[in-house]
Amino acid sequence: MNKPRLVQLPKIFDPRGNLSFIENGERLGFDMQRCYWIYDVPGGEIRHGHAFKTQHELIVALAGSFDVVLDDGNGPVRHHLSRSYYGLYVPPMTWRMIDNFSTCSVAMVLSSTTYDENDYIENFDQFITLKTNRHGDE
Repeated sequence: MNKPRLVQLPKIFDPRGNLSFIENGERLGFDMQRCYWIYDVPGGEIRHGHAFKTQHELIVALAGSFDVVLDDGNGPVRHHLSRSYYGLYVPPMTWRMIDNFSTCSVAMVLSSTTYDENDYIENFDQFITLKTNRHGDE
């Protein structure tokens, strides 16, 4: 669970409309404590980056598409999300930024913790310093 990865969610085909779901447990990889969504993002806007010290996330494009740019301290990697049956797992201590939102997109984020402003790292240089110090302790 230490590396970002795409998680394929169940997809139940039905001629009336498909259904996907997420449950706590093995597929999610953490116990969900919070769910929030990002929507009505104006064209060209960027959800500026931050990282979490302890929080795990799964980000799903419920509608439309967007890019999630992740950086574990070794440089950015861009992930394009456009299918509601895939989620992007984001482990703690991974910098993330979301951009390239399509019209009417909805990003749903499942989180392993309730909101805690002390868990946020909102300065990239501070993130790199903390990441370097953690690797030095291993």
